[in-house]
Amino acid sequence: MIQILDTGISTAEENMRFDEKLLEHLASHKDPILHLYQWKRPSATYGYFIRPENHLDFEHVARYDIDLARRPTGGGIVFHIWDLAFSFFMPSEHPAFFFNTLGNYEFVNQAVLKTVQDYFSLEPELVQEDAPSLVPDSRNFCMAQPSQYDVIYKGMKVAGAAQRRQKAGYLHQGTISLFKPDVQLLEEVLLSPEIVKAMTAYTFAPVQDPQGLQQVREDLQKLLADNLERSLKSTAHA
Repeated sequence: MIQILDTGISTAEENMRFDEKLLEHLASHKDPILHLYQWKRPSATYGYFIRPENHLDFEHVARYDIDLARRPTGGGIVFHIWDLAFSFFMPSEHPAFFFNTLGNYEFVNQAVLKTVQDYFSLEPELVQEDAPSLVPDSRNFCMAQPSQYDVIYKGMKVAGAAQRRQKAGYLHQGTISLFKPDVQLLEEVLLSPEIVKAMTAYTFAPVQDPQGLQQVREDLQKLLADNLERSLKSTAHA
């Protein structure tokens, strides 16, 4: 059975610190955990090995009041302005844990795919190999290039993720694209104009009206929890 922890609205640093602490103490949990949270301000997180000063104009980051934080997982820079973010923890003793990292990505993202499919009446798929890189720096930005087992629709990325695995289990930090990125914001905040083009070309946004984003996020959270629960039960009965 999945345990749901909803920590509400926090800063980017607080959200990421919560995930890191929970991963450190995952050995004391026997059930998978879905961590739901929201952002106090427009936010962006970056992978553990990313140097944000090489990719972001900090002056414009401050001008747009974007809250920055390092994730405890890998992966590139993700803007948490137009998305739904979530974190999933899987103890290594659980039957649905795979020692193959890609198996873990596929397990979680199959539930994400089903969530997107059901809610938006789309027919997405899991990409089976990395998509072509449009610019050299694309791997440093989550939504600038689909990677293996990301959720895509018509070649564009709907959902991506980064993972970190330890002996006690893994942390999967996911993002589901909802609304089109603000191109002007990206052009001013990103140091590379080519990345803006890549993100625009590869990001699919199923929501047309930004006024309804909060309700969409709440609906998706419930649906994702249900689909993860079904996947876990299916694995337990296999």
